[in-house]
Order: sequence, then structure tokens, then C-alpha cells
Amino acid sequence: MLRFKILVSAVPLVAAAIFASVEVYQSPRPCIAVGAGTLEIGSAPWHADLHVSFTDDAAAATVRVAVTDNAAEADFAVIDDVAGSEENACAETPATQFVAVSGEPTTTAPVIYLAQGGPADYRIFVRSKRLTPREAAALIVGARGERPQLAAAL
Repeated sequence: MLRFKILVSAVPLVAAAIFASVEVYQSPRPCIAVGAGTLEIGSAPWHADLHVSFTDDAAAATVRVAVTDNAAEADFAVIDDVAGSEENACAETPATQFVAVSGEPTTTAPVIYLAQGGPADYRIFVRSKRLTPREAAALIVGARGERPQLAAAL
């Protein structure tokens, strides 16, 4: 009887843990409009059209993205301090392309180095509650279709 009581008391805890890990509503993923389509951070790496990775070593990077404090200097600026947002600002269409951030650099994908200044291929300005500088860098590199300079040299 004690085993049954333990089992009965554990079932709601297991159910709560499972329910907590499942998203009832899919949270919006960072995206930008590119031409007639959109570019979005992918939710699954196997669903991505482009993979990028990040490095802390400037020499290993194929793309250098500088984070700037001045929106006027930036190639790509994100400011989302408005109270609301448009419902379908980045609606997923057949033309939507996805970018996945890989954990490990590869020779077939751009390797991004986030710098705070100095020379850079792109400059970004990010003041956002929903978008990080890493996500903004992945989106701008994906939008430009950047291919790694190291792979081209090989």
C-alpha cells in the first residue's frame, strides 16, 4: 500500500515536469526581412539552410562582426523598445530561410568573431529585449550569404 501511495504522489510531479518542458505556445524566434522572404534563427539544426558558429579567437574567424554603441555607424541595427509588435512581422513562408548556430566551427560554415571595435566585415547595433548580439550577428551573416574565406582559400 505504501508503494501505491508513493506512486500516486509521484505521478503529478512527473506530469508537471513534462508539461513544464513543453511549450504551449511557440515563442517567436529572431528574424529579419530579406528581400521578399525572411531569415530566421532555426529551432532545429537539421532544418537550417545555413549554419554559423562563433569563436573567441579572432584568427580562427572567417567573418568579423563588431558590436557598436552608435546606431548610425552600424550596418544592421535592432531597436525594439516599442510597447507592442506586429503580429506577422516575420511570418514563416516557403521563402523563409533558417540559420542555425552550431556549437563547433566547421570549414563549411562561417565562423563569426564578435568584436567590440576595430576592423570588421559588419557592424551591428543591438538594443533589444528579445535579440542578443550573437543572434543579430548570425542573422546579418546569413542575410549576406557569407561564405568562409578560409574554405575559399583551400
